[in-house]
Amino acid sequence: MIGRLIGMVHLGPLPGAPGYRGDMDAVVQAALDDAVTLAIAGFDTLLMENFGDAPFYADDVPDATVAAMTRAATVVKAAVGLPLGINVLRNDGLAAVSIAAAVGAEFVRVNVLTGAMTTDQGPIVGKAAEIARLRSSLGAGIAIAADVMVKHAVPPPGLTLAAAARDTWERGGADALVISGDATGSPVARADLEALRHAVPDAPILIGSGASAATVSGLLEIADGVIVGTSIKRGGATTAPVDGALAAALVEAAG
Repeated sequence: MIGRLIGMVHLGPLPGAPGYRGDMDAVVQAALDDAVTLAIAGFDTLLMENFGDAPFYADDVPDATVAAMTRAATVVKAAVGLPLGINVLRNDGLAAVSIAAAVGAEFVRVNVLTGAMTTDQGPIVGKAAEIARLRSSLGAGIAIAADVMVKHAVPPPGLTLAAAARDTWERGGADALVISGDATGSPVARADLEALRHAVPDAPILIGSGASAATVSGLLEIADGVIVGTSIKRGGATTAPVDGALAAALVEAAG
């Protein structure tokens, strides 16, 4: 349900966000353009998030954000047809599941599913119980990809990567685990990836940041998939459009 090569569709600022320019049609078209480019390059899955909405709410986003993401996801899903994931930044897993159910998306990404992290939005506490119950009530077969010690965040004192991974996998209801570097576009430490695999050997593991054509083959020796954004954008800028040649080069390097 969650693929091996997952291409990011970073939405521009949505209605209500500080950077919104009043043209939702342009936001949707840019998302569609990126999605088509990723599909042509050979990516097998897409992941959409409201990256342009910074600064982010810690958890519950406004209704306008949910409506805008639903519109964009509906267009992309219908036009491209690849499996689609939804991530509502910074950590609105309930909204993500709701959008996914409405548009027929296959999975969601939740940055903090269990426990708590201190982030640039302040403390974020996981809502695994609420998310699991909402998914069940909607009757949707939506997979949950959950971050372990998510980027742009600091864990509580004493919490180890292994303990966080086991809690997220065994008690939080995650269907896959995501591991990232310290920030958007930062590579994952090999030692952390190996520790995660050792702690939860049965869990599907996705790389959440830093994968590039130069590193993807080595990452996939341990991980089951990679989520790719920054390294395949024009000029290496996360907010730029996807570069078709860079995207195709990464797919080729992944084998």
